[in-house]
Amino acid sequence: MRRWLAVLLLALAGPALAVERVVSLAPSLSEIVIELDSADLLVGVLDAGERPPELQKLPSVGRYGQLDMERLLSLRPDLLLLWPGSVGPAQRDQLARLGIPTLVVEPHNLDQLITQIETIAVRLGREQRGLARAGELRQQLSSLRQRYARREPVKVFYQIWDQPLYTVGGGQIISDALSTCGARNVFADLPQPAPQVSVEAVLQRDPDVILAGTQAQLDAWRAWPQLKAVAQGRLLSVSDKGLERPSGQMIAATAKLCELLSPE
Repeated sequence: MRRWLAVLLLALAGPALAVERVVSLAPSLSEIVIELDSADLLVGVLDAGERPPELQKLPSVGRYGQLDMERLLSLRPDLLLLWPGSVGPAQRDQLARLGIPTLVVEPHNLDQLITQIETIAVRLGREQRGLARAGELRQQLSSLRQRYARREPVKVFYQIWDQPLYTVGGGQIISDALSTCGARNVFADLPQPAPQVSVEAVLQRDPDVILAGTQAQLDAWRAWPQLKAVAQGRLLSVSDKGLERPSGQMIAATAKLCELLSPE
């Protein structure tokens, strides 16, 4: 049914305007373009960490929060792929005034991510590849939800930084990945994407599991043995950074997260 509806929407939309010069303003969006076999359309990317091989020779238009507007304009893009958080408000306003066609992508859950991958495919003129990719991802996501559904969700604290202490809010896509795995983000009630919280707040919400990126961050929680996660030895390292890059690969990263959280 979903696939049929997507095909219908594409047909109603009519043929997409052909684009030839695309600039991606987030690594996750660059990754989506690669997944759609459309890296040939990219003429520039925003940098943040190591690039995939397909993008090694492309010009840089800056780094997160530091867009090189002059370089961007020199590339004469006919489409910008924009993740709002990757560019500061003032430069977003400047981009809007320039009138360059822009597709804003900011999924708050995994279903939105898959739909937006389809939307990107349409704008790139790669509709069929987008439909195929989205179909694969929806099937994988459905299987994960069925496999890891729980009557009582596991309470999880997902730590993204330690000094100061940051986590993910309920509208952040990682929170939905936790739900897919039969878990509940203990700070899902907070609206900010990455709210700062206190140790006292974590103690009060007493998670069953604490997830963090490094062993040092996890070991620091042993100072509070009254925490259920500490008492039960459920301090787990999330080494796969795929959860931090909302592209098609995030579904596979979510599958790894589910395996990590599984009591088996």
